[in-house]
Amino acid sequence: MERLRKLEEMQRMMILMESHGILTNSSDHDSTRFVANLIFFLMSAGFLEEASLCVSREGYKQHTAEKALQLNVEYKSDSDLSQTNFGQMAMVGMDAMQRSNSTLEDFCRSYFMFHGLDSTQPQQIFRYLPVLSFTESYIYQLDSLNEKMLNSTSYEVAFSERGSKDADMRLISMFHNVFKNDPFRPLAGVLEFHGLLTKRIEQQFKCGEEYWALERGLCSAIIDRKEIHVEDVIKAIHLKSFDYRVLNLLLYQLRGEQVNELHMDFLSVSEFLVEVADDLFDYEDDVVENNFNILRMFVRIYGASAPTMLAKHITEAEEKYNAMLKTLDSQLSLNYQRRCEEATKEGGNKSGHPLGTWNIPPLILDEELYRSNLLDPK
Repeated sequence: MERLRKLEEMQRMMILMESHGILTNSSDHDSTRFVANLIFFLMSAGFLEEASLCVSREGYKQHTAEKALQLNVEYKSDSDLSQTNFGQMAMVGMDAMQRSNSTLEDFCRSYFMFHGLDSTQPQQIFRYLPVLSFTESYIYQLDSLNEKMLNSTSYEVAFSERGSKDADMRLISMFHNVFKNDPFRPLAGVLEFHGLLTKRIEQQFKCGEEYWALERGLCSAIIDRKEIHVEDVIKAIHLKSFDYRVLNLLLYQLRGEQVNELHMDFLSVSEFLVEVADDLFDYEDDVVENNFNILRMFVRIYGASAPTMLAKHITEAEEKYNAMLKTLDSQLSLNYQRRCEEATKEGGNKSGHPLGTWNIPPLILDEELYRSNLLDPK
């Protein structure tokens, strides 16, 4: 009966094509069947949904994001650790590569000196750039997915204003699956294949997962007007620079050198101060976009006293920074201080801590009112 039904459908399709002039009486029978089957395929629900997404530019972004997510979600078996599989699984998009550029530039200019490398020499940069760029782009891609998860608490994904509700729900499910099923596994596989993966790099991947989980929890709690704890905030700000530590550890591996613990400890303190400076610079934007921001978190905990409480943590870190700066090689210490001055003058994100001058922006005590005023200035 099923075969008879399909033959009837085929006959009706052929009659329809003839009525529209697609087929003629002289058309080859095999060609006719092929065209009819092709039209049936184009009419299928699954293909139509994908095609409708790909028609628009925004829809195409959603479609390709789904495919990349599916690759990550479907990666399960330990027996799949081959170059071919990792080449297919650990993919990065152009948007992630473009967004990671500023971080890569800052890393080269700020960290290469700790490896005896000159960031003004293109040969030294391009020797290590493929691995560093691929890794940072992959991390940026995961960070973007984390932002989508954070904004999907109301089960609305901002991939496309024209996207269907079913597609949005499917994406939300994929986001959660990606972070549930070891999101760094494909990247770790690539690094392992090339002999670059170490336990410390794996540990930093775990730090990244922990940071994103803390960010989602803290930001969701603020939106839901729930209590948050300062211990979680301080932990998150220290974890936030995990990508710089991954890149730094990778550079040691690429150069075949042992990790310099003194340099790692010093840079960890510097990273904290840089993250705080960046958060002060991005404060208003982070409130609007519901991102993790240490000042935003302190305002939620301490209210109007937030600047005073934050200043205590900054002072403590600066004292540690200045003490450790003296333990560095004198030329390295001088070069790094010059780099901080350059970064401060350049301004913007990753601007470096402002050498003792900290500007706290006006506090936003009522975030909901602040957002509504931006949406409706009247």
